[in-house]
Amino acid sequence: MARSSLPDRPKASDFRVLKRAGAFLFPYRWRVVGAFIALSITAAATLGLGQGLKGLIDSGFSGGDSTTLDQALLLLVGLSVIIAFGTFARFYLVSWLGERVVADLRKAVFDRVLSLHPGFFEVTKTGEILSRLTTDTTLLQSVIGSSASMALRSALNFLGGMVMLFVTNTKLAGLVLLVVPIVVVPILIYGRRVRKLSRVSQDRVADVGAFAEESFNAIQTVQAFTHETEDRKRFDVQVKNAFDTAIRRTWARGLLSAIVILLVFNAIAVILWIGGQGVLSGEISGGELAAFVFYASVVAFSVGIISEVFGELQRAAGATERLIELLEVEPEILAPANAISMPDPSQGRVHFDGVTFHYPSRPDMPALVDFTLDIKAGETIALVGPSGAGKSTVFQLLLRFYDPEMGRVVVDDVNVSSADPQNVRQRMALVPQDPVLFGTDGWENIRFGRPEASNEDVRLAANAAAASEFLDELPNGFGTFLGEKGMRLSGGQRQRISIARAVLRDPAILLLDEATSALDAENERLVQTALEKLMVGRTTLIIAHRLATVLNADRIAVIDKGRMVAIGTHFELIKNNPLYARLAALQFGMKETTGKSV
Repeated sequence: MARSSLPDRPKASDFRVLKRAGAFLFPYRWRVVGAFIALSITAAATLGLGQGLKGLIDSGFSGGDSTTLDQALLLLVGLSVIIAFGTFARFYLVSWLGERVVADLRKAVFDRVLSLHPGFFEVTKTGEILSRLTTDTTLLQSVIGSSASMALRSALNFLGGMVMLFVTNTKLAGLVLLVVPIVVVPILIYGRRVRKLSRVSQDRVADVGAFAEESFNAIQTVQAFTHETEDRKRFDVQVKNAFDTAIRRTWARGLLSAIVILLVFNAIAVILWIGGQGVLSGEISGGELAAFVFYASVVAFSVGIISEVFGELQRAAGATERLIELLEVEPEILAPANAISMPDPSQGRVHFDGVTFHYPSRPDMPALVDFTLDIKAGETIALVGPSGAGKSTVFQLLLRFYDPEMGRVVVDDVNVSSADPQNVRQRMALVPQDPVLFGTDGWENIRFGRPEASNEDVRLAANAAAASEFLDELPNGFGTFLGEKGMRLSGGQRQRISIARAVLRDPAILLLDEATSALDAENERLVQTALEKLMVGRTTLIIAHRLATVLNADRIAVIDKGRMVAIGTHFELIKNNPLYARLAALQFGMKETTGKSV
């Protein structure tokens, strides 16, 4: 299976990649300011507890002054109230920011992926994209809404605590400074390994989702070929790989936290022993030591939190990289800066002029070579040729899913490469051989062709495509949920809804990939009658697999290995083109020499 086409960029070794996610915070900067103010007030109040504790011990307990004791108690209660309200404001604001930023980021990623050309999806797993859109953004939400706030709060407490340590006792604070490098260096060095493992862990989770999505989408094929056991084995391998990587990441994060805690608290224990000696010798008061113990605990706790959150920030950086990769993929099919307006109303004229094209996934195999075809407004052209000849590619280029490397595709005298792709596609309707339905009801599936259409218009389109009969028989009629990809319907019923969608769109150009191929004889007759009415006055291109289709076409274009080899009516080609005569014998049941039915 082809691997993702997402770019292989050098992976950043720090958190600079998080700045891109930070850009999504800018529209809500006043809430960020509010959260920072609440955070700062809470940190200041927390640090004030140490001074209250010092006064409580030195002036209250040691001095025997009950008034001072009352004042110290009131100070501690007041600070605790400030901390409580500040914590609430901080928690609400940062949680709101986390949810809002992730919602915006998901929308931005979805919008970008939706605009990417089909070539991107040829070599990119859908499951991997979904993993980035859900798992990675959820992780980022956790970081923005919780971990980042904890890291900032701990950083403020750490800095404030260090200042108050020096204010309380310079000698002991100097000893604390000696400990800081011992703690910081392991975070910086070992943290890189944590971040690398976080990125790999997210990739393995994406592999699990991609494999499951692929199997579920093809569940009937999986079960028809009794492939369940093999798929279970393969899924077990994917899950084991994800588990093993996650365990390595967890081990690394746990070890980092354990090392930091061990170093910090042992260092604090030694410093407290030295401080205790100072109290015994009278160099410092009991209140100063208590305050110092409090600030040392704040510093130690903050370092422990930072080391813990550091791992979360590493994971967020890895997840952000994966999201930024999607946001940085540039669509290859764009509207030019000065796009040419398509004429309105559309006439439906189509012209392929010396078109040569290779699919991105098959650069060495041309799909079309010097292909030229002129189609008049209202003309019906059938495209015939062996499998892989390039018939579907004609549709792909006409819809401007791709741009040709050479030549031009012209619609209504406008080169489609010079026009807005949406303007080009708005005058067309595609009915694929394999109908595409969505996980909603009949109304919305048909209305997909024209979202603003009324229910009456939808029903008229369904009537024209012979779809009303079976839709009305469903439990809730047109409002019945049709299942994922229309699984509750038969192949023929799905095709009729696809045709109704095209009828509702009322296009100037119809693209039919043998739209009646999945229908039984009776329904084929009904739909063919509806299509014949729909085709009147419209340009129609049909990828033909049935005799009735080619007989009713104005002209038939014979394509082989990407080249136009002949064009004419059915009987002209039977007589003059050996390839078509052979295809007619194989596909349509016609004798190559006489043109009569077998």
